[in-house]
Amino acid sequence: MANKRDLKKEIKYVCGDIAAECLIAKNFVKGVDAKAMTDVVAKVADLQISALDHASFSFDKLPHDFATGSEYRKARRAYYKKAYNSLRTKFYDKVNELVKEMNAALPKEVKDNNVKA
Repeated sequence: MANKRDLKKEIKYVCGDIAAECLIAKNFVKGVDAKAMTDVVAKVADLQISALDHASFSFDKLPHDFATGSEYRKARRAYYKKAYNSLRTKFYDKVNELVKEMNAALPKEVKDNNVKA
């Protein structure tokens, strides 16, 4: 993770792209389940809020809790890596779940055309 600002921007971009795809499909694909797409957009908004809230985490130890500065830095690095990986895993799992819901709302002929392409 480069920094928290970049992480939050990426979360916003991913959620925005998913919501845009849902709205485009809802408005321009014939036979799509519009209610399901609207529900997915609402879930994407909830996901974005939740992910942004969980993107801020802090290491709860102080340097004097460790014998040396290098042990402190190593423990802090491990903590942030674990926290970031946990956030990323939960976020990707939820995104994959939403994509499955989006695909379920598409009509069969659109799915068949996507497979052929």
